[in-house]
Amino acid sequence: MKALHLIGPAPLETNSFVLLGEGNRAVVIDPAPSLAAFDKALAGEKGAAVEAILLTHGHYDHMTGLSELQQRWNCPVYLDPADAAGTRLLPAGPGTLGYTDGGTLTLAGLSITTWHTPGHSKGSWVLYCQGLLFTGDTLFAGDVGRTDLAGGSWPELQKSLAKLRALPLPDDTQVLPGHGPFSTLGQEKAANPYLNVKEN
Repeated sequence: MKALHLIGPAPLETNSFVLLGEGNRAVVIDPAPSLAAFDKALAGEKGAAVEAILLTHGHYDHMTGLSELQQRWNCPVYLDPADAAGTRLLPAGPGTLGYTDGGTLTLAGLSITTWHTPGHSKGSWVLYCQGLLFTGDTLFAGDVGRTDLAGGSWPELQKSLAKLRALPLPDDTQVLPGHGPFSTLGQEKAANPYLNVKEN
């Protein structure tokens, strides 16, 4: 597998990713950039075709390019139904597929494990594939997502962070959040004040 990193428009500059799997097929996570940006990235990879689009949650800044990308490839879109409200904040409407907590999706020949992590939104998920943990706006490098928007909940986010900490993943797992720099799970466990739990 090869992972490409694209960045959405300013000022939010959402991180977006393309996972290149088998048979010249690709999976897109959080399509914030323009269709032109995806076309350029895919063309540079021998014209890879998008097999599916995965959303870590339903906030508008993570799907700026969703409509055009989905129309171009006529591919399925995965998003928790709780975040498919069709509102200004959560613009995706019906027609999306959901996830299974602790389940695995097989797309483009890749196994992608999914865990439900509500708190930033009711439909927030983290996605894991071959050493990469895509955390959306649940977990950032040294920080966590806000909980003051509709559907947000600090108690739920606390439970989700405890769940993240307990995942059976090695410390060198790469944490690829929805915004900002990347990190590792070990670094976040050691230094992130929201994820770091001091042992008595």
